[in-house]
Amino acid sequence: MVLVSVIMGAYNHQCYIADAIESVLNQTMPDLELIIIDDASNDDTPQIIKNYQQKEPRIKAFFHQKNQGIAATANQCLNNANGQYITFIGSDDLWVKTKLEKQLQILQKHPNWLVWSEGEIIDNTGNSTGKTFTKMHHADKKRKTGNIFREILDDNYIFGQSLMFQKKHLKNQFSTNLKYLCDYRFMVDLAFEHEFFFISEPLAKYRIHNNNSINRDETEWNKDRIKLAKYFLQKYGSALSKNLRGNLYFKIGIAYSALDKDNLAKHYYFYALKTNSTSKEALLYIAYVLDGAKGFVGNNLLRLYMKINSLLQVRTYK
Repeated sequence: MVLVSVIMGAYNHQCYIADAIESVLNQTMPDLELIIIDDASNDDTPQIIKNYQQKEPRIKAFFHQKNQGIAATANQCLNNANGQYITFIGSDDLWVKTKLEKQLQILQKHPNWLVWSEGEIIDNTGNSTGKTFTKMHHADKKRKTGNIFREILDDNYIFGQSLMFQKKHLKNQFSTNLKYLCDYRFMVDLAFEHEFFFISEPLAKYRIHNNNSINRDETEWNKDRIKLAKYFLQKYGSALSKNLRGNLYFKIGIAYSALDKDNLAKHYYFYALKTNSTSKEALLYIAYVLDGAKGFVGNNLLRLYMKINSLLQVRTYK
């Protein structure tokens, strides 16, 4: 049995996928299989994959005739994985050569952990932007090791392209009900069962470019945010603090407002206030109930709250 299964879903990344594949094949820990599924790309991505497959026996490639989406593609990759360990890489991202070796050293001592690392942010040409993944997600001072279920439920800051864990820990697959945030739900469900371990060294590189999905489909992202928050409330609500539940209701309201569904938005702002009426966020909720997300008071109060919260590093999951 192969030691590590590397999961790569691909879609229209002809400019980047060769470098992504090379960064996997050049690992200092060579006992791996690279499972690539092309989700019906309409550029040269499929041909690039086929060229590598012909000369590299560690690559297992599959090709969709019709686009099936991120979740279905990832699940098919997982269903074809034979490794003891699972790890992921985007077809536009990169790994440093020692990534797998360094993570395996930790996992072999602590097999129940989920190991992830810092990431370096690169541009479309592969040059460093000087930023890190955790700073980009405002998580440089958040807890990253241990039981971090409540922290990432409030805000997902895990660098998924760096994550590695034992395959036996897979209890749930990616939700096909979510177009983009299926990885967020996947991460929270794992965190409910297992502890994380963070490596501060950047072992993977996250590429920012104009075709990142969040830049082209904000409507679907907001629909996903609503579905995901409702899922968290339904599945984990009884185990969450009033603060966390209130914040989830508030996020649903914000997403509905972004979709121009203001009546639904105010309904969830009210639920946030009702759930968490004695917290420091209560004034914010009141402003949104009265004024809405697009009103002067609500909008400016949110900005002020976020600025103060950031300066004081107040964690809303307590």
